[in-house]
Amino acid sequence: MRIDIVTLFPEIALAPLNESIIKRAQEAGIVEIHAHDLRSWAKDKHRKTDDYLCGGGQGMLLKPEPLFAAVEDLRQESTVVILATPQGRPFMQNDAHRLATCDHLLFLCGHYEGVDHRVIEELVDEEISIGDYVLTNGALASAVICDAVIRLLPGALGDERSPEEESFSDPNLLEAPAYTKPVDFRGLKVPEVLLSGHHGEIERWKQARALERTRRNRSDLLDSPPEAEEQ
Repeated sequence: MRIDIVTLFPEIALAPLNESIIKRAQEAGIVEIHAHDLRSWAKDKHRKTDDYLCGGGQGMLLKPEPLFAAVEDLRQESTVVILATPQGRPFMQNDAHRLATCDHLLFLCGHYEGVDHRVIEELVDEEISIGDYVLTNGALASAVICDAVIRLLPGALGDERSPEEESFSDPNLLEAPAYTKPVDFRGLKVPEVLLSGHHGEIERWKQARALERTRRNRSDLLDSPPEAEEQ
């Protein structure tokens, strides 16, 4: 997979993607990531990328000319152009799985009050939001989406089973609590069932705790929350 990120702040976009699993995925040739400075496509002598809003309003808006030029230079036949924006469709785990099947993702990162809407109408395939809040720019949001997608690429995690056992592998259930050694830490003990060796009982415990956790933290994922499980 190839990923291109067009932003006013390439360093911000790349910083979270140059460590840990994502760094190793790049080194292994699983994914190729490039961040580009939008100013490179600004043609005036001041490399201007923004201007005031037509019709009035506070703030500045990214101009269409450099964004159109960037997409025209970088887009390939199989490219999916994504705009990270609070006005987009909420990003879900199934979106990460879907995008992980693409050959080329091209991210456009808004700044100030966003981008000229003609960019969205003519160039953008998907508007994606990572949450109902506003960031300073779209570079961090694009990096979040990239991380979620890249870790699903074959070989990225090393253990092919890992994505199957995480939260949102079941879209309606969070992951169950997990424990490691020591078994007794400051009087806080690992639940005995996890030490029993009875895989059926362990699986039932995990299902019950996952349901309990989902009800507490994300009840919106449950169509009709069941009665509380016994402790």
